[in-house]
Amino acid sequence: MKLHPRLETVTARIRQRSAATRSAYLQQIAATANRPPGTERMGCANVAHALAAMPDDDKAVAMPTGKPRIPVVAQRAPNIGIVTAYNDMLSAHAPLQHYPDLLKAEARRLGATAQVAGGVPAMCDGVTQGTPGMELSLASRDVIAMATAVALTHDMFDGALMLGVCDKIVPGLLIGALHFGHLPMVFVPAGPMTSGLSNSAKSKVREQAAQGLVGRDELLQAESQAYHGQGTCTFYGTANSNQMLLEAMGLHVPGTAFVNPGETLRAELTREAVRTVLGRPTALDGAPAAPAAACLPIGRLVDERCIVNAMVALLATGGS
Repeated sequence: MKLHPRLETVTARIRQRSAATRSAYLQQIAATANRPPGTERMGCANVAHALAAMPDDDKAVAMPTGKPRIPVVAQRAPNIGIVTAYNDMLSAHAPLQHYPDLLKAEARRLGATAQVAGGVPAMCDGVTQGTPGMELSLASRDVIAMATAVALTHDMFDGALMLGVCDKIVPGLLIGALHFGHLPMVFVPAGPMTSGLSNSAKSKVREQAAQGLVGRDELLQAESQAYHGQGTCTFYGTANSNQMLLEAMGLHVPGTAFVNPGETLRAELTREAVRTVLGRPTALDGAPAAPAAACLPIGRLVDERCIVNAMVALLATGGS
């Protein structure tokens, strides 16, 4: 399909204006990617500290010499860093509680290892709007970006998985992740809350409350029926728009954005994120993909075409 002339113009303009900084960035991540793995490059004490908390099953694997070795030190045992925005204050992030164990198990099954590199804060505008806490909402994005960078600064990883969903969390994770553009990365969502009270019914109760026709108890009951369980809010706001954008940008496992928490498919898509970041995604026929299906480093994937594609997808879907 031929690109619309206006999109061609916009994309070319972004490419031209960012040419110098983009070139410097690509050179930087290429140089970083060409270094030996952290387990070979870093001091032995550094490596020991980094792997000390790993389970024995991940540490000790028989060598041909009969001596134990740490699989992540082996040439074909990549180590995946996990950055998580889990907390159980946010409905969209509560399902992330058990993701690390699921991801580690899948990595282990594939002969790799995974570690939770760090956690980032996550706040919900739905909780803080109308309160002084809302003043921290935008600032939290930069805190999340810095926390992501702190987590990945351990520099022991061959790829990374970003666990987060809501408004400022995804942009913060992405900003931080791009400081490590030499790594392949996949974003892993939790999925939307199942439908509760419809938006039209909720709005009607809100109108009645504003008119003094119903009290706080009735209003709270309606709101609680609308926002009733785990997952992103049940409307196409910023959280769900984030998930659509990540799919459009190629940063999600395809089709993963809008599968509800707790479903069997949700868990399988989460495992697929591990396979994808390791370059072993499942083919459409269910068979393992060819070894050539390497996951592109995030710094090379996110370019002007990726950004324009995301903007088009946002406008086309009426996102937030």
